Amino acid sequence: MESPVLAVKIFQGYLCGMQKERKAKNFLPKASYPGGPSALKQFIASHLKYPEEAKKHNIEGTVVLRVDIDYKGKVIASRVKSSLGYGCDEEAQRVVGLLQFEVNSKVRKGKILFHKNMNIHFKMSKKPRVQTQLAYRITKKQETENPSASGSYHYTITI
Repeated sequence: MESPVLAVKIFQGYLCGMQKERKAKNFLPKASYPGGPSALKQFIASHLKYPEEAKKHNIEGTVVLRVDIDYKGKVIASRVKSSLGYGCDEEAQRVVGLLQFEVNSKVRKGKILFHKNMNIHFKMSKKPRVQTQLAYRITKKQETENPSASGSYHYTITI
């Protein structure tokens, strides 16, 4: 007959480590940008040049690209899935062509091609607001006609 302590340890072992090991969610690790999504956004923002034709027509929006990444992490092709026109598509493809992704060393042996959808946002910078200053003076108006309203104040604001 087993002691109750031994039975509890066997049961705890079953719960902790004796369960069937699950496989990773992704069979092959995906290509990723070094530094993560925030570094990718920063790189795109620093290298993106707003096309002159798009500036003239006040074009804003998002270009959606389908990017092919080789086993070395280099972008080898890009196709426009959603277009803005006015030079934005070409500029988005130029910037994406500069990217270099990290690929896991296990994947390099297989020479696999990765596909990734990327959104490149074009938004015109807002014009700086002109600051307006407001100066006002508070004066107490003396009323001699109505002595009962001597405790009230009247304000005049001149802009």
